[in-house]
Amino acid sequence: MDDEIIYLDNNATTQLDPAVIEEMLPFLTKYYGNPSSGYAFAVKARKAVDLARERLAALLDCEPSEIVFTSGGTESNNSVINSALQFDPRGKHVVTSAVEHSAVLRPCQDLAKRGCEVTFLGVDRHGNVDLAELEAAIRPETAFVSMMWANNETGVLFPVEKIAEICREKGVLFHTDAVQATGKIPVRLRDTPINFLSLSAHKFYGPKGVGALYVNRRTRFYPLIAGGGQENERRGGTENVAAIAGLGKAAERAIEYLSEEKTPVGSMRDHFEKAILETVSGASVNGAGAARVPNTSSFSFEGIESPAALLLLDRHRICCSAGSACRTGSQEASHVLRAMNSDTNSARRSLRFSFGRFNTDPQVDRAIEVVPRVIEKLRQMAAPARGSVVSSATTGRRVSRFVARFLSFGV
Repeated sequence: MDDEIIYLDNNATTQLDPAVIEEMLPFLTKYYGNPSSGYAFAVKARKAVDLARERLAALLDCEPSEIVFTSGGTESNNSVINSALQFDPRGKHVVTSAVEHSAVLRPCQDLAKRGCEVTFLGVDRHGNVDLAELEAAIRPETAFVSMMWANNETGVLFPVEKIAEICREKGVLFHTDAVQATGKIPVRLRDTPINFLSLSAHKFYGPKGVGALYVNRRTRFYPLIAGGGQENERRGGTENVAAIAGLGKAAERAIEYLSEEKTPVGSMRDHFEKAILETVSGASVNGAGAARVPNTSSFSFEGIESPAALLLLDRHRICCSAGSACRTGSQEASHVLRAMNSDTNSARRSLRFSFGRFNTDPQVDRAIEVVPRVIEKLRQMAAPARGSVVSSATTGRRVSRFVARFLSFGV
């Protein structure tokens, strides 16, 4: 067995770009000053934060002053939800989709528990949202609309520019979770009526623990974290200079790859999908009928359960996921796939492969060789117990017994 790890879970996190590491190191060693301090030693750190803001603004096509650095996408999402409800006296209603990341779903569910009405819009079998349904859902008392740009599990793209126009016409704030879109597709905010946009550095080859929130300069904003006045009083707390510098460098690198098409990620994904569909019977691509980001492939395989497939693929040093990394270890079927298909079993037999800049053609070819063998082995092992294990989505205990059974087999 080849000892090389084939990492096909880039939607969970990405490898740090070497250029990003190089950009960060001086602020972890030599230039450790607090950027808010008044002496000359802090100037280097302050300039690094300013440069990162300019680089990220260039990637998003917005003004540097519209960027607020945060700890990541989750904080950015929560900040928007908190701010929108602070300012809008009508704020008794929120509109979002049923397939949002948990960093939006959970805060919205909490709002519902506190008496705020929340409309969770469904999607069709391809993962598309109905714009007419969205427009009809917006009421006079709607405080804001939050719809993701790219789905983290399927890669399906929502038409956020059109959604933003609808919200502007209705006079409602619009936020988009662009964590899985930033760095993968062009994002141009200057001429788009988006009020808020969330992103996270580690999804496009930057460090973990740092992200940003775009706040349109004409949109009022109430900080989630109050403190010493950092980020123009929009996010308190001493700036994580090294991580922010890394985010800025990752943004600069993303511009290079998007403009010059240096990376064949989309070709890798398409080659992988075509090969799997041709070699594995009962395989289908979730969201195949919708526009998707070029790196994401979510498959549904008849006759398997994803937890068993993940463990067996891991034995072959192939890293992928059953959906969001935030759900790993959960026996609950993906809410995204359940929203697209009422068949819970279908949601339990899906695997997500997400490709990245540092993947190679030989790695993809190796995955194309291994994945069909793993699926076939699982089907063979499940055949005697079909109807009691594979077709049942009852408890984690049954899944565990199934996994223990196949781990005793050689592959």
